[in-house]
Amino acid sequence: MDEKIYRLADLRGKVVLINFWATWCPPCRKELPSMERLWQQFSKEDFMVLAINVGEDADTIFAFTGTLEPALGFPLLLDRDSAVLKAWPVRGLPTTFVLDREGRVVYRAVGGREFDNPELVAQLRGLLQNRR
Repeated sequence: MDEKIYRLADLRGKVVLINFWATWCPPCRKELPSMERLWQQFSKEDFMVLAINVGEDADTIFAFTGTLEPALGFPLLLDRDSAVLKAWPVRGLPTTFVLDREGRVVYRAVGGREFDNPELVAQLRGLLQNRR
């Protein structure tokens, strides 16, 4: 949405949460506010959230995200032609991956989540504390 291209290689050394979503997906819509609360908890650490919208245009996304509380502060990426979706083992929406500091997938979830759930926060904190 900000016209910037994000490359995972540039995020090496950070823990990265990658979420595939769409505005027409009810669980996606429901989980985005908790993803923002998680982002706010960890935004000053080596942590990044990338929410990749699958196949929708910027106007549709902007209209939807404008209704969210809290407002989203992490990057919203557009995958207009689903090329990124096809490159990842996504079986349904929403699908979320967490990458460790070396860029390895260490967590995958299909379906909606409460991202600020204490158990998930503790898992992420553990990954962030692992500096290797």
